[in-house]
Amino acid sequence: MTDLLFRYVLDANVFIEAAKRYYAFDLAPGFWQALIQHAQNGAICSIDRVKAEIDKGKDALKDWANNHFHTWFEQTEEEDVLQAYRQIMEWAIRQSQFTPL
Repeated sequence: MTDLLFRYVLDANVFIEAAKRYYAFDLAPGFWQALIQHAQNGAICSIDRVKAEIDKGKDALKDWANNHFHTWFEQTEEEDVLQAYRQIMEWAIRQSQFTPL
């Protein structure tokens, strides 16, 4: 990991929409290689719940995720992840522009 200030967490939609629409593996292999490169540099990752959603498919995306990106799906049950989530939720609660429905 590098000394990056931020690390972006990709949701399932980034992977699924890219694979099905704009960046199919055979049309844009550079997109998929760039995801790996950014993950190796510590700039992006995803979470185990996204991987579980991807694994429901029986397609090239599932194969790619399991063979090339599996290292960068973080476990959401780890204490540091739960603590970070708590901090985000506490911050959101303190913001006056975010009000409960």
